[in-house]
Amino acid sequence: MHRIIVGIVAVLALQLGLAGGPQAQTLEAVKARGQLLCGVNEGLVGFASRSASGEWSGFDVDFCRAVSAAVLGDAAKVAFVPLSASDRFEALRSGKIDILSRNSTWTLSRELDYGLSFAAITYFDGQGFMVPRSAKVNSALELGGSKVCVLKDTTTQHNLADYFEANSMKFEAVLVGSAAEALERYKKKDCLVLTSDVSQLYAQRLDLADAGEHLILPDVISKEPLGPAVRLDDPKWRNLVQWVHFAMVDAEELGVSKATLDQAKDSTRPAIRRLLGTEGKLGSGLGLANDWAANVVGQVGNYGEVFERNLGDATKLGIPRGLNQLWSLGGVQYAPPVE
Repeated sequence: MHRIIVGIVAVLALQLGLAGGPQAQTLEAVKARGQLLCGVNEGLVGFASRSASGEWSGFDVDFCRAVSAAVLGDAAKVAFVPLSASDRFEALRSGKIDILSRNSTWTLSRELDYGLSFAAITYFDGQGFMVPRSAKVNSALELGGSKVCVLKDTTTQHNLADYFEANSMKFEAVLVGSAAEALERYKKKDCLVLTSDVSQLYAQRLDLADAGEHLILPDVISKEPLGPAVRLDDPKWRNLVQWVHFAMVDAEELGVSKATLDQAKDSTRPAIRRLLGTEGKLGSGLGLANDWAANVVGQVGNYGEVFERNLGDATKLGIPRGLNQLWSLGGVQYAPPVE
């Protein structure tokens, strides 16, 4: 019995220690600062890129703005911190940023090794391959013996090795330190094949002068669930970030958008009233104002609006919704109800 009591006390002490750690109160720190610090890609069209005037845009950028709208009531109160693939997780762990929204794949090893927690899957992706059309390759199974440009020390490198081994094919990896370097090596024909998340390949192809002469193969060799990450020691903050994503998905499903928000505020539908805070007091449980989700939709948009604005058919990327369509329309984006 004595050992059991000692064990329970030790567990409670550990939990209290984590909860009271120096970075545990992210929400309070963001409110006191009046600004959200968000880590993003250094430059990836459609996800995070900066204009000549310094204005950031993209799918991941808009998610940061959504969190800012929920927490601070203002989507503009975000400081964007551009991070390389090798620096991103340490920047989060060290407290340099409050949230990482940088096309990062959710894996168990990343959560364990870096002491972080992924809050949601905002984009379902997969790893693919881009090749010149002149290579006359139609399938990844025809890539045996190829030189492949791949970002080192990433899940992309591991997936590449696993795929070729599983299919008894040989290849030569051309290891690079950044997506920009990978594309430059590909342009110089140091490799026949460029591999990355399919969404990133769409963006990189736009940077090629002869973009139409390059083919993204139909093969998808991995699951790449992308989403925002936060520190492991602050479950309250993780819960908040998670529900920002859920609210954006629920808003799309309920037909609540930037254009229909004012009308929706007068809705008699309970689900819409709870989402927008005109009924109930769910916001207080997250440490937010009751109209936090209304601020998100009104200032940033619902999930579908953000997708189409940055990645969809009307953009240069022209990426189909695919798996990222709502579950009710054939995709897998599915969110618990706000109730």
